[in-house]
Amino acid sequence: MNTAPLIGLFSALAITGCATVQNQETGFLDRSVIVDGESHNYQVFVPRNYSENERWPVILFLHGAGERGSDGLKQTQVGLGRAIRLQPESWPAIAIFPQVPAEQSWLGGSALTAIAALDATIGEFSVDPSRQYLTGLSLGGNGTWNLGYQHTERFAALLAICGFVALRADRSFLPDVDDPYAALARDLASTPVWIVHGDADAVVPVEESRRMASELRTLGADVHYTELPGVNHNSWDAAYSDAEIISWLFAQSK
Repeated sequence: MNTAPLIGLFSALAITGCATVQNQETGFLDRSVIVDGESHNYQVFVPRNYSENERWPVILFLHGAGERGSDGLKQTQVGLGRAIRLQPESWPAIAIFPQVPAEQSWLGGSALTAIAALDATIGEFSVDPSRQYLTGLSLGGNGTWNLGYQHTERFAALLAICGFVALRADRSFLPDVDDPYAALARDLASTPVWIVHGDADAVVPVEESRRMASELRTLGADVHYTELPGVNHNSWDAAYSDAEIISWLFAQSK
């Protein structure tokens, strides 16, 4: 029997299979979204074992002040992006990394852009809509409180790291209330929240997180609070490498 045709057929199938795998983009991918007629660059992380046959959790990450810009890349180098690169197996999710322009914050147009990037990602990939998570650090911690407040019905859980609520009036998203901490807590009382802050933070006072945790506890909310002794502003490396926090986050569902 001449087996050459069969061998050739198997080889062709193997090559086709490899090409299919290679055509499936994974890792950190460049993307852009248009908001109000302007294009904004962002990144999406897609796990190596991504499959359209599975619905994946999705994480919206909001960076800090040091990663602002327009390159669409810097925001993946600190916080969640770094944690994913170090331990990708710990983060079986699609993660979105929008970027705030220089000198701006996660309010107004930047908040709209972040949600637009999230919506675009949900439209492009196979995502579990009941497992949308929101997290951010420092300036992005403020953004986490803001977007969590603006989209209470959307996120299954919030992870706010060394963030603030009313540290500066120009970054307040609740300017017309007497007690923004209490008002925010009332809005988020049904959303699971984990707060992380270093008690030696010289950039954002730890009292910002202590007060939010206290207000949420008063309402009987599902809130976890981790205060890191002796830690200055960088409490995000510890938070994003904490197996208990990661396990808690992925256990949350709407």
